[in-house]
Amino acid sequence: MRRLLLLFLLGSSWLNAAELKVATLHPLLGDLARKVGGEAVEVVDLIGPNADPHHFEPTPADLQRAEGAALFLAAGLGLEADLPALKSIARGRILEVGASLPILYAEDHGHAHEEGELHEHAIDPHWWHSIDRFRRATLIVAEAFATASPRHADEFRKNAAAYRESLDTLERWVRVRLAGIPREKRQLATAHAAFNYFCADFGFEPIPVAGLNREQTPDPAQLSRLIGELKAHRVAAVFPEKESNPKLLQAITSDTGIRSGEPLIADGTNVVSYEAMFRHNVEAIVKALK
Repeated sequence: MRRLLLLFLLGSSWLNAAELKVATLHPLLGDLARKVGGEAVEVVDLIGPNADPHHFEPTPADLQRAEGAALFLAAGLGLEADLPALKSIARGRILEVGASLPILYAEDHGHAHEEGELHEHAIDPHWWHSIDRFRRATLIVAEAFATASPRHADEFRKNAAAYRESLDTLERWVRVRLAGIPREKRQLATAHAAFNYFCADFGFEPIPVAGLNREQTPDPAQLSRLIGELKAHRVAAVFPEKESNPKLLQAITSDTGIRSGEPLIADGTNVVSYEAMFRHNVEAIVKALK
């Protein structure tokens, strides 16, 4: 009897175990993978809640945790600097989710280009600040999961459809909340160039203090031009980020008299979900600019 009970328990454990193991290199992709995969997918978030996806370098311990993963999800578009090295050692397929989405360039201020079109500016990898692109990413991930685990394909597609509906609801809420901000106040001055996709979708002009990553800080001449631009546009607020060094923005607000808004979440760190990040950012923007 004990042997039969043990076999039953082991069998039940096997049946309840996730069939597909997925490793993610961006905290928001971890949230997306869990929404789409449900109980059929084990998600290993390699980057954790606090690390910077721009500079993530997998350790031997990370690779051990990812052992057996059939799929690695990366934001792509050059965000993960160590991705080429990971490709050489990862046994599972690496899917760069952003590679299949419409892209923006860092200095284009909201003008998208067709995939493959040559351009002199750097590709902006922060595509998750567009709800529309994140909605498209949901389908990309669902189909990748369906290919890796065909037995659960219908479940993945059903989960993706439900999540896309929740993103529709989120986008409607965002547009309602932002509607009260006058056109002349729709300048979004941020710590680094992470919000071009948000600005393109919701009618703001992006004014970043630093470049595509936080290390690309302006030299004195660039800083002088930036301060002149902030004054010329009568920018109402400058927004720091939760992960960035506040000293540069504090100097700017002191020199210009422009107030500092609440810190925005740029890369999805220290947040429980994609929706939570978006709601936090929108409320901070509305509070400072409305």
